[in-house]
Amino acid sequence: MAGEFGTQFMPEMTIAYSADNVWSDVERVASDSISVHPGAHVLHYASTCFEGLKAFRHEDGSVQIFRLDQNLARFAQSCALLYLPEIDQKMTSAMITDIVAYYKDDVPEPPASMYIRPTHFGTEPAIGKAAAPSATSTQFILLSPVGDYFTGGEATLRLLLDSDGMRCGLDHGRVKGGGNYASALKHIMVAKKEYAADQVLFCPNGDVQETGAANFILFDNNEVITKALDDSFLHGVTRQSILTLAADRGMTVSERDISVEELLDRASHKGCEAGLSGTAAVLTSVGTFIHDGKEYQVGDGQPGPVIRELRSQLNDIQWGRAEDTRGWLTRV
Repeated sequence: MAGEFGTQFMPEMTIAYSADNVWSDVERVASDSISVHPGAHVLHYASTCFEGLKAFRHEDGSVQIFRLDQNLARFAQSCALLYLPEIDQKMTSAMITDIVAYYKDDVPEPPASMYIRPTHFGTEPAIGKAAAPSATSTQFILLSPVGDYFTGGEATLRLLLDSDGMRCGLDHGRVKGGGNYASALKHIMVAKKEYAADQVLFCPNGDVQETGAANFILFDNNEVITKALDDSFLHGVTRQSILTLAADRGMTVSERDISVEELLDRASHKGCEAGLSGTAAVLTSVGTFIHDGKEYQVGDGQPGPVIRELRSQLNDIQWGRAEDTRGWLTRV
């Protein structure tokens, strides 16, 4: 796709409004602007969350959305944790499938896809409600045709291990909200400027968590290690899918705490691989850790076979090249 990831959009989107816990009828409107009051809750108190999922074109001409149910459940969870008006998951599902169906002919061929961005934010004009939720809100579904998140083909990333900073509050990580990404940005910009790092792997008090925009997974020969689910980080749909596929291959999946010391020790093992997982990143290799001013090569520093094969296996399901035995796809 031309341009940077996520900078092109379909001309229209679906939108709905909530007031007094009642949702309006869904409309299809131009996607180039929205109208909000300057005192809107979201502009002052970051009452906003979103989702990221993709639709894929199959060889038979059909368009399929990957793990729609899981993303809807996480979207509803984020809304609840931010005390936004409750969404109607059936309505949101219809908003998604309807706009994807409307632009079915614009869903690109593999390896590209149509990125789907459901968004929900507080609109009540009330700058005195810093300690109270917004009573009104807007929800929309934006579409963006995308290629690879990391440019240059197969990427091998450099991660700065940050033991001092945090991506967000330790009890707020499950929210896929704008505020969490904003709070991580200063750490990422410093890492890029001072260490030529691609991302920051947040490790508060030496506990390996996630990066600013993706979950972290370590592959040490036949063992897969990733942090156990808790409130401190986002529960990735792609992460869960990768772990399922790894278990199918007979790998040992260990969801547990891992320290920076253990991580750096394992990085030196022959055959060790590290990756970032997410809707945008899919599963992207990490070749270098940076910690306390020193660089540590992961395995041989190049994309390894396990990550390549798991990414390919996941893509094959998404693109209809392999059977969807678990019902992960929703036909539009």
